[in-house]
Amino acid sequence: MVEAWYMDESQEDQRAPHRQRPNRAVSLEQLRRLGVVYRRLDADNYETDPCLEEIRRAENYSWMDIVTIHKDKLPNYEEKIKTFYEEHLHLDDEIRYILDGSGYFDVRDKDDKWIRISMEKGDMITLPAGIYHRFTLDENNYVKAMRLFVGEPVWTAYNRPADDFPARKQYMKFLADEAQ
Repeated sequence: MVEAWYMDESQEDQRAPHRQRPNRAVSLEQLRRLGVVYRRLDADNYETDPCLEEIRRAENYSWMDIVTIHKDKLPNYEEKIKTFYEEHLHLDDEIRYILDGSGYFDVRDKDDKWIRISMEKGDMITLPAGIYHRFTLDENNYVKAMRLFVGEPVWTAYNRPADDFPARKQYMKFLADEAQ
């Protein structure tokens, strides 16, 4: 099961857990109120998993690929790791399904505080368009993930500040509506 918590303010290695002391856990319900959707799937059988097929059909995820993030597998590895960890948003939802390995997605809460979401094999996450976030490997330095898209893939990241995009404004409206 996925685990999430509020991050400390340390600037040490981004791959460390960065838990506050005492730990401030974040529930799936709290993530849902931020628009983050979590699912647990059978990563050992992703090629034939009827649950994954149903999610893809229901959400219209028509395009997918698999990426391995490891120093021996990803060209320009160090540069990519730095880029993934820059705070940004996308104009479309970001859907990632961890097939092997582990890593962290960090998202901003409604008060602009960082929440770290620990992802491992079998975890699928959907980050809504317009949410500020970033990704890093954990101390294992390896993840294999499926990327899913509605239609053609778009990887454009807009680094913060990007508050004038309609996707950001729509996301902020969603947060305001959730708070009522």
